[in-house]
Amino acid sequence: MRTSSSSRLDESQRRYREILEAAAKLIFRRGYEATSMQEISAEAGLTKAGLYHYVATKEALLLDIMHYGMDLFEEQVLTPAQLVEDPVERIRVVMARNLALITHGAAKEVTIILHEHQTLTGEAQAQINARKKKYVRFLETAVREATAVGKVRPIDPTLAAFGLLGMVLWTYKWFQPGGALSPEQLSEGMLELFFQGLLVRP
Repeated sequence: MRTSSSSRLDESQRRYREILEAAAKLIFRRGYEATSMQEISAEAGLTKAGLYHYVATKEALLLDIMHYGMDLFEEQVLTPAQLVEDPVERIRVVMARNLALITHGAAKEVTIILHEHQTLTGEAQAQINARKKKYVRFLETAVREATAVGKVRPIDPTLAAFGLLGMVLWTYKWFQPGGALSPEQLSEGMLELFFQGLLVRP
């Protein structure tokens, strides 16, 4: 049966996503420099020539992995949070959804964005930095709005934003799936810790 052009495109996109996830798995475990394109192609079930059909260079592959991680983040964290009117609840939604993203399978993409951002050069690095700054600005704006309506004590918005990011993004270093803390317990505990320091005290 003849496949439509849109179906072929969808299949190609799905296959490339599988390649990105296979590459991210290896880079997450071994680091970018220690991971070869030959190993990535084998992990993805391709020949090395087949891998280069999808991507021109190893750095281009790393950039696409980071964009893929940022796409997941924006779809699952930022976009839903943007619909929340109350600024404090908006911050809660961002924090809870970001923790869920990390603890339910996307840790490798997030970690690569954190650990390998200096590996990228020039325009590639600028692209990812611009997307990361968008997240920081979103948090800073929510803190300013919450402070303006008296729900958050006076605090530097940048300090609050990076404080939240530090708590959330470092989770991958110590959280163990199936360990003493469930993802839900982790999220509840970290939200309580963060907001006890942020909210106006009675």
